[in-house]
Amino acid sequence: MKIFDLDSPLMNVLNKMADLMWLNILTLICCIPVITAGAALTSMHYVALKIVRNEESYITRSFFKSFKTNFRQATLIWLLLMLVAAILGGDYYIITKSGMQFSQVLVVLIMAAGVLVICTSLYVFPVLAKFDNTIMGTIRNAFIMSILQLPKTVVMFVMAFFPLIIYLVSLRLIPIIFLFGFSLPAYASAMLYNKFFQKLEDQLLSEQEPAPEISPEEDERVFHDELDESLKTDVK
Repeated sequence: MKIFDLDSPLMNVLNKMADLMWLNILTLICCIPVITAGAALTSMHYVALKIVRNEESYITRSFFKSFKTNFRQATLIWLLLMLVAAILGGDYYIITKSGMQFSQVLVVLIMAAGVLVICTSLYVFPVLAKFDNTIMGTIRNAFIMSILQLPKTVVMFVMAFFPLIIYLVSLRLIPIIFLFGFSLPAYASAMLYNKFFQKLEDQLLSEQEPAPEISPEEDERVFHDELDESLKTDVK
C-alpha cells in the first residue's frame, strides 16, 4: 500500500517522530553533567532546525558536531544565564520570605527581568547554533529577536514549559518527557523562527564576499555577523 511507502506522508511523520525521540534522548544524556547543558541545548536546536528544513543529516553526527563547535560559548552563556537566574531568584526569595517590607514595584521589576531572561534564553541557543558571533553579540541579538518576534516568543514561552505541564497533568505521562519533552518544543519553535532566520541568513550572505565551498565536516556557521542594527531593520 502507498501509505507505507518510504516517502509517504505517514512514513515521513514517523521518521520525524523517531528523529525527535532520539534527539531528545541525546539532549537529556548530555544535560546530565549540568555544566554541558548549554552545549546540549544548542545542539538540539541545531538539529531541530535541520529537521524543519528537511536537510539530510545524521542526528547523532550533527548533534555532536554542533556540540563540539559551540561548546565553549554555549557553556559560558549557560553559566551566565544560571548566574542571572540565581541572582533574580535569590532577590525574589529575600523580598517575599524575609518578612521585611519591600515595594511591590521591586517585586514586579524582578519578575519582569525574569521573563526577559527566559525570553532571551529561548533564542540564544538557536542563534548560537546558526550564527557565528561573540558571546555578548549572541545574547544581544537573541534579546532583540525575542522582542521583534514577540507573538512567536509568547508561543515559544508557553511551549518551553511543556515538560512541566506534562508532569503536572499526570505522573503517568512522564515517559513523554523523556521521549519528546524537549525536542518537540524545540522542533515547534524552529518552525516558528525558521523563516526569520532564513531571511537573516540570505541577507547576511548577500552582503558578504563569495566564500569558498565548505565541507560538511567544517563549521557551517558562515555568518559572521554583528547584526543588531535592529536586526537589519527590513527583516520581518
